[in-house]
Amino acid sequence: MICEKGADVDSKELKSRTMRFAPRIVRLSAALPKTREADVIGRQLLRSGTSIGANYRQALRASSRRHFVSNVEICLREGGETVYWLELLADSEIVPTTRLVDLIDECNQFVAILTTTVRSAKENAKKDAPSL
Repeated sequence: MICEKGADVDSKELKSRTMRFAPRIVRLSAALPKTREADVIGRQLLRSGTSIGANYRQALRASSRRHFVSNVEICLREGGETVYWLELLADSEIVPTTRLVDLIDECNQFVAILTTTVRSAKENAKKDAPSL
């Protein structure tokens, strides 16, 4: 497994958190009103919100640091997209903002954690690179 030194406990926690997040997204998507707008947004939300954890698991099994970074960057993009769809549900008044606050906060935390993970992995890759 490719992960940063000392990050093993954090990677297990993030793996667990993203796994708990996905069913919440599934339940929200299933509970959306049966309108065309909600259906379109719900499908996008379902794809991006559940792929964060799936791609993170793939990153943990990466064959190289470069592969790890690439997969975590996918998680990061999916996290940003998920926040967008959640905010759009609120801004469009399809779902009350109060119902989405915790999901938006959790997803923003994922984005922050993943941003730091990518930054650290890239910095460590530079340190590990042979100097000429």
